[in-house]
Amino acid sequence: MGASTLLKRVLTASILIPSVIAAVLFLPTSYLALCFALIALLAGWEWATLSGFLNNFSRVLFILVLAAVLWASYLLLDHPWFTDWLFYLSAVWWFVIAYILTRYTKIELAKPGPDMMRAVMGLIVLVPLWVALVVLHRSGDDGPFIVLFLMVLIWVADSGAYFAGSRWGSRKLAPVISPGKSWEGVYGAVAGAFICGLLLAWYRSDDPGTLWLVPVCVVTVLISVVGDLFESLLKRRMAMKDSGSLLPGHGGVLDRIDSLTAAAPVFVVGLQVTSGL
Repeated sequence: MGASTLLKRVLTASILIPSVIAAVLFLPTSYLALCFALIALLAGWEWATLSGFLNNFSRVLFILVLAAVLWASYLLLDHPWFTDWLFYLSAVWWFVIAYILTRYTKIELAKPGPDMMRAVMGLIVLVPLWVALVVLHRSGDDGPFIVLFLMVLIWVADSGAYFAGSRWGSRKLAPVISPGKSWEGVYGAVAGAFICGLLLAWYRSDDPGTLWLVPVCVVTVLISVVGDLFESLLKRRMAMKDSGSLLPGHGGVLDRIDSLTAAAPVFVVGLQVTSGL
């Protein structure tokens, strides 16, 4: 990584991280939902490109569909049957994706032109993420803290994976999809998740199922790796290095939230099963 790229990464992070923390902790849920929706739409614009929508008209059309689904989801947030089914189906989706990724031995470039299946996948990936963050944020007095904890959990796991992979990485995790990732990096991410889980268990020591919070955090981080690999697969099929260039030094919005797309709904399911959220 060149010095200029590193400087861009640091400057972008120094703006984004405090902004995200402040928004999560101090904005009312309705305003935060709007901010998260904007992020989802920006990610959707990049997903449209990954889906082969290479002109602005088709991308705008995809964004309008995504916005309509987000709005419909917002209207249904007070109906547990909707959110519960959405989270459980999303969790199943990501575990199925994990299995599919283990079967990849060769990546072929995507055929030219729009791919409606990939576009639908974008809705499956982005909508549950947005709903999960909003539901967590409004889940109680500590809702904003739990949202921030989830983000920190992913940040810590990413950092643990990077340092462990850089120091000890030798066994490739998914050489066809993402040659830079190693099993040692996964172990570093799990170690970070274990520590974060212990801190969350201590914080919520009065809740039922407290001891289950550690494995919930570990599973959440493991499935976040799947979200990262899935986006990497789509980018490789489109011969793209980054999903976009909106964030200097970091690539696109999808590149920053790919782990969270898988982690958020699984984390919510884990909290529902172990402590009733």
